[in-house]
Amino acid sequence: MGSTSAHGERSTGAGLGRRDLIKRSAALGLITVPTMSFLSACASGGGEDNPTGGNSATKATKENPFGVAKGSKLDVVVFKGGYGDDYAKAWEASFDKKWGTKTAHLGTQEIAAKLQPRFNGGNPPDVIDDSGAQQIKLDVLNKGGQLADLTPVLDAPSLDDPTKKVRDMLIPGTVEQGMLDGKFVYVNYVYTVWGLWYSGKLFKEKGWNPPKTWAEFMDVCTKAKAAGLGGLAHQGKYPYYINVAIMDLIAKKGGLDAMKAIDNLEPKAFADNPVALEAVEAVYELVEKGLLMPGTNGLTHTESQTRWNQYKAAFITCGSWLENEQLKQTPADFDMRFLPMPVLPGSKLPFEAIRAGAGEPFIVPAKAGNKAGGMEFIRMMLSREWSTLFAQQANSLTIVKDGVDPSVQLRPGTKSAVDALKAAGDGNTFNYRYPDWYSQMDLDIQDASNALMAKRIQPKEWIKRAQAAVDKAAKDPNAKKNHRD
Repeated sequence: MGSTSAHGERSTGAGLGRRDLIKRSAALGLITVPTMSFLSACASGGGEDNPTGGNSATKATKENPFGVAKGSKLDVVVFKGGYGDDYAKAWEASFDKKWGTKTAHLGTQEIAAKLQPRFNGGNPPDVIDDSGAQQIKLDVLNKGGQLADLTPVLDAPSLDDPTKKVRDMLIPGTVEQGMLDGKFVYVNYVYTVWGLWYSGKLFKEKGWNPPKTWAEFMDVCTKAKAAGLGGLAHQGKYPYYINVAIMDLIAKKGGLDAMKAIDNLEPKAFADNPVALEAVEAVYELVEKGLLMPGTNGLTHTESQTRWNQYKAAFITCGSWLENEQLKQTPADFDMRFLPMPVLPGSKLPFEAIRAGAGEPFIVPAKAGNKAGGMEFIRMMLSREWSTLFAQQANSLTIVKDGVDPSVQLRPGTKSAVDALKAAGDGNTFNYRYPDWYSQMDLDIQDASNALMAKRIQPKEWIKRAQAAVDKAAKDPNAKKNHRD
């Protein structure tokens, strides 16, 4: 968790209240149904000539606060990953029906490849779900003046209650999570948890108990190897995923101060830090003892996850979009389960503590041709109607308070994750901010983890490289604006 929101509730690093999530999850009627999930993985100079207009705007009114022009065109691009893109198509149909617009839709995993040329050419889409492995980094877009300030959306009337502002309808911390350099420029729309995942069916068949300590985790991995399975699968070509384990262990061992030291770019965030070294050494022990799923270092996320679905490994690290992403590859009786990261000896946070917060950033480019339409699209996303559409299509919760119709039923993976959040209790969820604040630092640490898992470097060298990444980020002139108390 880490900080207290302006609304007085303890919040995640992303600022989102656990109780808000539990309340909304209960309203969803978490009844067991066939397997799916809680969730489903630059620029040239810009500038804002018109904060809400663009070339497709008309006079603003209370009902049309951004002046969406009837019959105008809207260009929407979404990352087609763990959540698919059916939800966006449902949104677009609703938008076109209301405004008489004609929406062009693209669902793709090649966000950077498809959109970098458009940003550079000054003709970006109007709304983008800027996510996935090929995300255009938000801090890079922001430094290039390519992100529209979305504060007017927060201050616009809510579609659910026009007497209230949109910001009043969001989980506490949503606004803080979308800030870069003191400006609200992106909306992290989906509530996510990160940790380990396993098959309830496999564990029952093998007589294994879900581990709570790292020693118990290593014991299950050892038993898995003896049974001809891998202990841990990870998405080797995308070391972001193994960093879930490393960074979670650091936060749980050292507490929230250890997490904030990294986000705040402290000179000893990693260097001369026995907590960080112990976490890295614990993960490296899996490599040394041959407890990784064979071949996992060379696999993409979906390749590794599919082999795990085929019972070729006991565990995998991922965020809670996993089950939705793997629907077609998951056996009907797999019984996917979420597990918080097991704890090292003497950890300051309990086993139940988990990384949780908002993800899936949506943006409106500063040079959008229909910025008015893009802003209104974001406003409609932050309504109960569209939040419910998302839950129906993507089987996931959003950052809209009480934002899902009670008739919507999510699948067992969601129940597993929500149960874990409930067990965490107040003060025991946390989330890092450095990946959004300092994307190059994040990539540098991922590169170090890739080398570690391939046995090209040892834990002490990982620490050296990670601290170098921190020190380099600390020289960023904007670093002083990004600080956690």
